[in-house]
Amino acid sequence: MAQEKGSVVGGTLLIAGSCIGAGMLGLPVISGVAGFFPSLFMFVVAWLFMTTTALLLVEVNGWFNHKVNLITMVGDTLGKGGKALCWFTYLFLFYALLVAYISGIGSLTSTFFKTMLGVNAAPWLGSLFFVILFGWVVYLGTRRVDMCNRGLMIGKIGFFLLLILVGVQYVQPYLLTRTDPKYSILSLPLLVIAFGFHNMIPSLVSYLNGDIKRVRLTIIGGSLFTFAIYLLWEILVLGIVPFGGPNGLAASLKLDREASQAIAMISGSSSIRVFAQGLAFFAILTSFLAQALSLVHFLSDGFKISYKKQENLGLCLVALVPPLILALIYPQLFFKALNFAGGICAMILFGLLPVGMVWIGRQRRGSGTTYQVPGGKATLVAIFAFALVVLFLQLSNMFGASYIPQVS
Repeated sequence: MAQEKGSVVGGTLLIAGSCIGAGMLGLPVISGVAGFFPSLFMFVVAWLFMTTTALLLVEVNGWFNHKVNLITMVGDTLGKGGKALCWFTYLFLFYALLVAYISGIGSLTSTFFKTMLGVNAAPWLGSLFFVILFGWVVYLGTRRVDMCNRGLMIGKIGFFLLLILVGVQYVQPYLLTRTDPKYSILSLPLLVIAFGFHNMIPSLVSYLNGDIKRVRLTIIGGSLFTFAIYLLWEILVLGIVPFGGPNGLAASLKLDREASQAIAMISGSSSIRVFAQGLAFFAILTSFLAQALSLVHFLSDGFKISYKKQENLGLCLVALVPPLILALIYPQLFFKALNFAGGICAMILFGLLPVGMVWIGRQRRGSGTTYQVPGGKATLVAIFAFALVVLFLQLSNMFGASYIPQVS
C-alpha cells in the first residue's frame, strides 16, 4: 500500500464531508412528511444498510495487497460484465454529482455577491473559480484534501450550530408527535443516497495505509457522525415546520422548497436564511472535494495510471473539465438525470455489486484470514433483497405507480 500518513479523525471528516452535502437541506422535507418517529426509523434502516455495504467493500479491498479502486475489485470478482456496469454507473452518477455541485456553488457565489456586496456576478465565474481552486487541491493529493476538508468542515459545523442555536427557540415539541407512517417509503431512496460515501473507501484504505481496523473505525465513526447531524437537523426542522399550511412540509415538498427556506418562512428569521446559505456553501465544497478525489482515484485504477505524492494532472482534468463544461451549458438537464437515476446508480454500485463481489470472492478464497463482515450468507441475502426493494421503489416512483402514496 502507498505510504500515506492518514488519521482516523481526518478519514472520519472526509466521510462526513462526502455525505453531508447541500442535499441535507432538503432531507427533512421528504422524510418529515411521515412524522419524526417514522422518519427516525427509516434513518436507522438506511444507516445500517449503507454502513454494512461499506464494510463489505472494505472486506473486498482487503483481498488485495496493492492500491486498487472499485473497477479492479469488480473486474476481479464479477468479470467483464460487472466491470462494464461499474464503469457506466460510476461515471454517470459522479459526473452528475459534480455537475450539481459546480452549478450549485456558482449560484451561491452569485447570490452572495448580489446580497452582501450589491454586485451582479455571473454564476459561471464562481463555478470556474472554485473548480480551479479546489481542483488544484485535489491534484495535490489525499493529504492536502484532508487538511482542506478539515477547515471546510469547521465552517460547515459552525454554520450548522448557528442554525441550531437560532432555530431552537422556534421549536414546538408537539409537532414532533405527528405521525403518518404510510409516507415512510418515500424517503428511503433519498436516505440511502444521503449515507453514501462508499466511493471514498478505496481512497481511505490507501490513505490509512491498508490498516483495515482503522478503516472500519473511520467508517463507523464517520457514518455515526453523519447520522447525528442529520438527526439534529431533522428535530429542528420538524419541530418548527408543521405538515400543513402554505409554508408547511407538504407544500414545501410539492414546490421543491428546501428545509432552510421553510423554517425561515415559518420563523420570519433572516438570520436562519443567511446561516442556511453558509451551511450550503461549505456543504457543497466538502462534497465536491470528496467526490472529485474519489473520481480521480477511480479513473487512475481504471486506466492503470499510478501516481505518488500528487495525483495525475491529466486524470484531474478528465474528472473535472467535463462536469464543469456541462454545468455551464446544461445544468438543469443533469439535475433531472440525477433525480431520476441517482438512486438507481447508487443502489447498483453500493448495494448490489458489493454483495456480488463478496459472495463470489468468499467462495473462491474460503474463510481466509482477512476481515470478514459477520452474518454469512444470511446477511448478504438480506442486503441484496433490501437493495432490490429500494430499486423497485425508485423505479415505481419514476413511473408514477398508484401504490406509491402521494402527499396531498
